[in-house]
Amino acid sequence: MPATSDRSPRRAPHPALRGLVGTYQGYAYDGLPPGRHHGLPSTALTVVIAFDEPLDVGWLHQPDSRSLHWSVASGLHREPAVITHPGRQAGIQFDLSPAGSRALLGQPAAELSDAMVPLPELIGEAGTSLYDEVASAPSWEASFAALDRRLIALLRGRQAASVARPEVSWTWSRLLASPAPRVGDLAAEVGWSPRHLTGQFRHEYGVTPKQVARIGRFERARAGLLRRQRPRLADLAAECGYADQAHFSREWQDLAGYTPTEWLRVEHPFLHDVDLAPPQ
Repeated sequence: MPATSDRSPRRAPHPALRGLVGTYQGYAYDGLPPGRHHGLPSTALTVVIAFDEPLDVGWLHQPDSRSLHWSVASGLHREPAVITHPGRQAGIQFDLSPAGSRALLGQPAAELSDAMVPLPELIGEAGTSLYDEVASAPSWEASFAALDRRLIALLRGRQAASVARPEVSWTWSRLLASPAPRVGDLAAEVGWSPRHLTGQFRHEYGVTPKQVARIGRFERARAGLLRRQRPRLADLAAECGYADQAHFSREWQDLAGYTPTEWLRVEHPFLHDVDLAPPQ
C-alpha cells in the first residue's frame, strides 16, 4: 500500500483514456467498526485493486457468491455488491465505460454482466503485472501513474478491437438522458423493431434498455442525495422521474439494499470525496 496519510485521493486518468476510464479513486480506511459496505449498481463497469488484504465481496441476494479478490472487474449489475471488511480497507477503484470494456478488456460489457472476474482471468499476465506494479508503488501518485502506463499499454495492444454497433451505442447514450426516452421511440429512430433493439442491446451490455434507464435514474438520485444542499426526498424523487417518494424508496431498497435515508446513515464513512461521474 502506498505510504501516505491521505485516506481518499483521486486523480483523472491520462487523456488517452478519456471516455474509457473514470476517475481513479484511492481509499485507505482504518479504525472503523467491522461491517459491510454496499457497492451500488451503476451505468459503468467497476475495477477494484485491493492493497494489504484481498477484497471480500459477493452479491447481496446470493450468499454463495462471496469470494476474495486482489483485483477484480464487475459488469453492469442490478443488485448491490456487498463488501465485508474487518474495519479497514485500502486500494484503488475506477470505472470503465462499456466502450472501455471493449477497448481495454477485449470484450463487450455483456460478458461481465452480473459477474465479478479477477483481472488475470480477463487479460492474463497483463492483469497480474498491472496489479503488482500498482500495489507495490510507494505513493498514491506512483500507483496512479502505474495505472496510466498499464491501461495505455492495453489500449495500444487492442487498437483493432471491435466496437459496438452504432445503433446500440447511440441508444445507450440516449438512455442516459433525463428523462430517458421510450424504447419504442428509440427503435423507430434507428429503424429497428423494439424487440430487435432490445435483443441487440442486451447482447452488447447484458441488460435491457429499460434496465439501463432505471439504473441511470438511480445514479442521478444518488448524486442528488450527496449534494451539499440536499433536497427534500419528495423533491428529489420528482426531479429524477419517480412517481412519488414511496416509489423512490422502493427502488432504492431494491437497488441499494437500503432506503435513501438508511443508505446515507450506514454508508457515510465511505462517501467522502467520492467521484460519481462514470466515464461517458
